[in-house]
Amino acid sequence: MTANLLDYDLEGLAAFCERLGEKRFRATQLFRWIHQKGAANFDDMSDLAKSLREKLKTCAAVSAPRVTFQHQSTDGTIKWLFDVGAGDAVEAVFIPEDDRGTLCISSQAGCAMACRFCSTGHQGFSRNLTVAEIVGQLWFAEHFLRRHLGREDRVISNVVMMGMGEPLQNYQAVLHSLRVMLDDHGYGLSRRRVTVSTSGVVPMIDKLGRDCPVALAVSLHAPTDMLRDNLVPLNRKYPLQELLDACQRYLAFAPRDFITFEYCMLDGVNDTAEHARALVALVSAGGRSRAWCKFNLIPFNPFPASGLLRSAPAAIAAFAKILGEAGIVTTVRKTRGDDIDAACGQLAGDVMDRTAVEQRIAKQRRIEIKPLAAGAGGKLSGDAK
Repeated sequence: MTANLLDYDLEGLAAFCERLGEKRFRATQLFRWIHQKGAANFDDMSDLAKSLREKLKTCAAVSAPRVTFQHQSTDGTIKWLFDVGAGDAVEAVFIPEDDRGTLCISSQAGCAMACRFCSTGHQGFSRNLTVAEIVGQLWFAEHFLRRHLGREDRVISNVVMMGMGEPLQNYQAVLHSLRVMLDDHGYGLSRRRVTVSTSGVVPMIDKLGRDCPVALAVSLHAPTDMLRDNLVPLNRKYPLQELLDACQRYLAFAPRDFITFEYCMLDGVNDTAEHARALVALVSAGGRSRAWCKFNLIPFNPFPASGLLRSAPAAIAAFAKILGEAGIVTTVRKTRGDDIDAACGQLAGDVMDRTAVEQRIAKQRRIEIKPLAAGAGGKLSGDAK
């Protein structure tokens, strides 16, 4: 059976080379050729012994998922659709900025979380991606961009696992992928510049803190359990207090001294002054300093199946002002790539759903929640507001 060498972190590649009767330093050479130089042809790996190159040709390959479409936005954002087989395809997005290049990658084909405001969630879930399929997105994008831009130095400085899927529900593959990204013989990315975004899988947040702490972003989106239960169904298993406690524990290991909370701004659902003040109270509970977290407000990118609308710019600004005046660092995410459906929450790919997502989301849309001011969790009717 042919081994895909993109499936291995350095330790795994060293073990593979040992099985071939080769010493560890050969694995380091091979790892550098693959990840730093983007080589897929063993004959190009000139400092490897010819005998090793011949062995590799018989039992190994460097194979990233095949790109079936590439779209470039007017703002320079590039989106790729990767075919991962059996009718599944996933998307990754490169976002260029003056001071950095960020790649948003997927960890699953689809997503089982069924969040109301996420296009991926409305497609359902097919399967977890392998390490090669996760790392392969970075491998392809980095070396394509070097050729495309005529550069020899690194193009991608930041990686965010905010594409399709819930990373912490594909934990082992994500863990090994992170190790490849961080390894100085691989991509040499800083822990501060690699971000895992989660909807709140509490036990795995704790595990990530012990195994490979990188920057953490949490999809919060609501200040109360009642509202979050319907926007982020995982909240029924891991409610807000458990989630915030896990975030506090993660800080002891994190490369940054704060956790980022992502908050999708939904018109009339979670964007009122009352919601903002409830958020301040939530993150301040127990005498916590408000410096322990940062809010990233995300203008919702509408799609028909959601039944939701984007908050007005004035509402977003007023919401941000309340958080800022309470001493909470708050940013409003700049929408990028929306003309090619590459903005936050829009990645959908092509997924063979195995989770009956349409029925589950239809049930969520039938639920009516009273306004927060009336003592509940905010208005959410789905089809009509």
